[in-house]
Amino acid sequence: MPAIPAGPAPAPDSSLLARRHRLQFSYPSPRSNQQRVLPTRLPRLPARPRAAPMSAEARAPASPVAPPAHPTYDLRAVIALALSEDAGDRGDVSCLATIPSDVEAEATFIAKADGVIAGISLADMIFNQVDPSLKVEWFESDGNYVHQGLLFGKVYGCARSIIVAERVVLNFMQRMSGIATLTKAMSDAARPACILETRKTAPGLRLVDKWAVLIGGGKNHRLGLFDMVMIKDNHISVAGGIANAMKSVDQFLEKEKLTIPVEVETRTIEEVKDVLKYAAENNTSLTRIMLDNMVVPLPNGDVDVSMLKDAVQLINGRFETEASGNVTIDTVKKIGETGVTYISSGALTHSVKALDISLKIDTELALQVGRRTNRA
Repeated sequence: MPAIPAGPAPAPDSSLLARRHRLQFSYPSPRSNQQRVLPTRLPRLPARPRAAPMSAEARAPASPVAPPAHPTYDLRAVIALALSEDAGDRGDVSCLATIPSDVEAEATFIAKADGVIAGISLADMIFNQVDPSLKVEWFESDGNYVHQGLLFGKVYGCARSIIVAERVVLNFMQRMSGIATLTKAMSDAARPACILETRKTAPGLRLVDKWAVLIGGGKNHRLGLFDMVMIKDNHISVAGGIANAMKSVDQFLEKEKLTIPVEVETRTIEEVKDVLKYAAENNTSLTRIMLDNMVVPLPNGDVDVSMLKDAVQLINGRFETEASGNVTIDTVKKIGETGVTYISSGALTHSVKALDISLKIDTELALQVGRRTNRA
C-alpha cells in the first residue's frame, strides 16, 4: 500500500472535509490492462438527475445529506483503498477475460429488503472514481424508505467499469443502509430525545458510519478524541475523583484557549450531585452530563428508568443529559420519555445488520450489445 503523504487537500465544498491527508492510487483500468492513476482531488458530490419513476413508489430526489465535517479524514482515499482491495495489482481478471473493453451495459439497483436507503451520494463518488464516463440515475434519495423489490436507481456505461465498482458500491450502501434503517427506527421511538451513535464504528469507516446515522435521522456524538472532552470513568479514577477531573479540564481548556463541548460520565445519583456541586461553585466549561447505566434491566424483559428520571429532574435543564447503556429498540421509547436530551447507542454501528441490495445488469440488453460486438 502506498504511503499517505501529509498535507491538506482541497475540500469538495464547505460542508465536507476541512483538511485531509491525500492519497494517490493506481489500479488497472477496467477498459484496458494499463495502469490508470486516480486524480488526487476529491470530486464534488455529483448532482443526481431527475428521471422517470421506475416504480409507483418512486419519489423525487431530496437534497443530499452532507457527511460530517472532519479535519483529516479523506473519503476519497477510503474509496481508493476499497477499490485496491479488489483490484490488487492485476485488476478484475474475470472481466478482462470475459468482457470486451468496448461493451456497454445498463445495471439496476434493487432493494431486496425493506429499509432506509443510504449511501447514494457515496455511490456517485465511487462510480465517478472508477470511470467518470458512467451515467448514474437515482429514483430515490438518501433517507427514503424503500420496499423489497423496488428498483431505485440505474447505472449505464462500460460493462467492465460497472462490474469493477459493483461490490465496493454495494458494500458501502448495504452497511450504510443498515445503520440508517436502525437509526430511523430508534429515532422515531426515542422522541423527543435525540439518538446518537458512539465511537464503536468499523475501523477506517467512522465518517461513513456516522454519515449513515445522519441519513437515518440521528445526530452525531463526537467524531473522535479531538472534538469533545469526554471525562469517563478511567479519567475520573486516575484524576482522583469527578471534581479533580473537571477542574483539570477547565484549567486545560483555559490554558489552551479552546472552546469545545465537555461531557462527564456519571453512574450514580451521588456522582450527579458531585458534578452539580462542582458546577455551582466553579466557572466550568461543562456542557453535558452522561447518565451511564441508569437504565436497569428487569427479569421480565422490561427496564426500570426511575434512577434515570430522578437524575434528569435533579439536573433540571442546567446541562444537556445523555442516557447510555441498555439501549435497544425495545427500551428506547421508555428511556426517551424520561426527559433526557440524548440517547446514545453503540449498537447503531457496532452490530448493524446490512440491508440487502443488489445491482443487476440487464441481461437482454447486454446480450444484444454482445451480439453486435461479435458480428463486428
